[in-house]
Amino acid sequence: MNTGSLNYRWSQTLIAELVAAGVRHAVLSPGSRSTPLTLAALRQSGLTCHVVVDERSAAFFALGIAKATRQPVIVVATSGSAPANWHPAVIEASQAGHPLLLLSADRPPELHGVGANQTIEQTSLFSKHVRASHALGTPDEHFDPAYLQRLAARVVEQATWPLPGPVHLNLPFREPLVPVEALPSPTFPPIRIAPPHQQPDPAVLRDWLVSIAGRPGAIVCGEMPQQPEFAESLNRFARHLACPILAEPLSNLRFGQKTEERLCVRYNSWLNDADFVNGHTPQWVLRFGAYPVTRNLQAYVARAEIQMLVEATPRWSDPGHRLTHIVRADPLAVCQALLQLPFDAANEAWTQEVLQRDAEETASAPWPATALLNELPANTSLFIGNSLLIRQLDSHSGKGSKPLRLFGNRGASGIDGNVSTALGIAAANGCVVALLGDLTTQHDLGGLALAQGMNAVIVVFNNGGGGIFDHLPQAALPEFELGWRTPQQIDFAAVAQTFGLGYARAVDGAGLIAALRQALDAGGPHLIEFRCA
Repeated sequence: MNTGSLNYRWSQTLIAELVAAGVRHAVLSPGSRSTPLTLAALRQSGLTCHVVVDERSAAFFALGIAKATRQPVIVVATSGSAPANWHPAVIEASQAGHPLLLLSADRPPELHGVGANQTIEQTSLFSKHVRASHALGTPDEHFDPAYLQRLAARVVEQATWPLPGPVHLNLPFREPLVPVEALPSPTFPPIRIAPPHQQPDPAVLRDWLVSIAGRPGAIVCGEMPQQPEFAESLNRFARHLACPILAEPLSNLRFGQKTEERLCVRYNSWLNDADFVNGHTPQWVLRFGAYPVTRNLQAYVARAEIQMLVEATPRWSDPGHRLTHIVRADPLAVCQALLQLPFDAANEAWTQEVLQRDAEETASAPWPATALLNELPANTSLFIGNSLLIRQLDSHSGKGSKPLRLFGNRGASGIDGNVSTALGIAAANGCVVALLGDLTTQHDLGGLALAQGMNAVIVVFNNGGGGIFDHLPQAALPEFELGWRTPQQIDFAAVAQTFGLGYARAVDGAGLIAALRQALDAGGPHLIEFRCA
């Protein structure tokens, strides 16, 4: 068989089996050495392909799709430095637990170590930031399709269980790279893999309940996917324990979920009151989701003598070194199991005092974007940038009955790739509204090229540089503005025009809401600059 046709048949078999294993999206960056993979993906039925020129944006775009769908996404790039541009997104995907299938094309072995162009060592490119790495040989005309079928099923499982994350496949190809004949796509019956249904150990739950019996405590929820059944069970369990729920925005419990009765969302205000906190220190904390974002809540959690984390994956989330119990089980199953066990609840008065104090903080410290959240249509996907914005959202977003889906890049909490990630969410969910800082947006300007044809509103909070550092000790340094605040001179109107986005500028809350309404009514991609410096 001609080498070009062999390369294509090999790639066609691999891509077809990844689709058979459940993959539905691929993000492709143009390149020569990756031609067999790209052609196979573009011709594969059941696979939606997105072509993104910049590999760095491509990987973050794929990350956004993976966030929205919670399914593995293929990413394809050519050899050399191209896949190295994936690295920031790979780190974020690894830290946050999102599945990516990284397919890097490579030069054959005889071109390594001899000065061949566009040839680097790729097999260990991502080190410990991938769940698994597979270095394949060049295609052989006697290859067994069953091998690639099982490899595809295996890498999909590795990317999704027990801890979702990226998996790397390095695929060398010899020239020619273009097939000379059309080949039928191979078909195989799918391999069915059933992940375990993780049930909690009742003995551990009983032990924990005995240790906290009659003692005041709190449930703390960090970033996690939206799960309506879990929210309802959690609220019932909080009533059962007579405790409050302190839920961050990315917990997806603040909007449209049945937790409002016990939900605290203004804790960043009252946690600054040392007298109140000293009188309302939890003796135990039950944690779901990622570790808290803000230092106030982190410090409050650290006060508890007994801490239990419910985490279905092998992730160890204990930066404060305070955990006393870890339950590796599905959060919904844990709540349901706990509701079946006898328990001596604490005095309800303690919890009511916390809930009342939280309610009293509702009108304090108005934030312009609060009205923006009220304006969003139900079920909007809302992406939040890092640094100052995620903290402002935590303090001021409030709560409500309207369902919203909130996303952020909190794995490594970087400002890189936020635009591309948000647009990946739009590609999967149909639309997105993203709230980003000016430096965060500038860091990923190339990602705006992906917005064409999408219903996406990028709201840039322009506070003249790194506003987060105004709240940190660096602000007292004489070199503060030069080395940390770093005000920029970017013209966002020109940026919007360059990338074909609608543009509006707002200087107050009313103007921001008017611009948002106009953008949502018009549809398509828009950039709104909110001058808040």
